[in-house]
Amino acid sequence: MNPLFEMGKVLIFLGIILVVVGLIFSFGAKIPFLGRLPGDIAYHRGNFHFYFPLGTSILLSVVLTLIMWLLRK
Repeated sequence: MNPLFEMGKVLIFLGIILVVVGLIFSFGAKIPFLGRLPGDIAYHRGNFHFYFPLGTSILLSVVLTLIMWLLRK
């Protein structure tokens, strides 16, 4: 195939991913489970707050891996 055609497909796919990520950032607070899954690490002490969404990251990784796998089939 033409390399420019392949590059066009990659750019369209990246654009779709950016739109989905933008929607998640815009409406993420309204998604009930996002950011409060078991495994998410939250540490609060005085004025210091540390939050690492480990469980959410793993879930998003699995979902994105499945989507990529389905798109390759």
